[in-house]
Amino acid sequence: MLEISTRKIAQVALMARELGRAEGELRAFIDRLGMDEQAELTAIMWVGRGSFEPEELAEAIATAKSEASTPTADYLIGTPHLADNIEAGLDALGVDVQDVEDDVIGR
Repeated sequence: MLEISTRKIAQVALMARELGRAEGELRAFIDRLGMDEQAELTAIMWVGRGSFEPEELAEAIATAKSEASTPTADYLIGTPHLADNIEAGLDALGVDVQDVEDDVIGR
């Protein structure tokens, strides 16, 4: 079971799509997450970009915790295709990304 809610993950993906105007907001949002949530967010992004398989999520989370050497917001914002990778990670984990994003934006 994850500490971070799918709603928070979707919020990060949506803000990442608007990085040009929402970087400060995205950075503050990530910084407010707990350490476990930040590690899980990073791990989900890694699953989405293919660095880990969905069944390796626990290993990806452990790796994110043990290898964290820069602030999570800096790392994630500097990652190419952040929104796409987060969405792909959620999809790989069986989460209906569109439903969660629609809920976040109130559709």
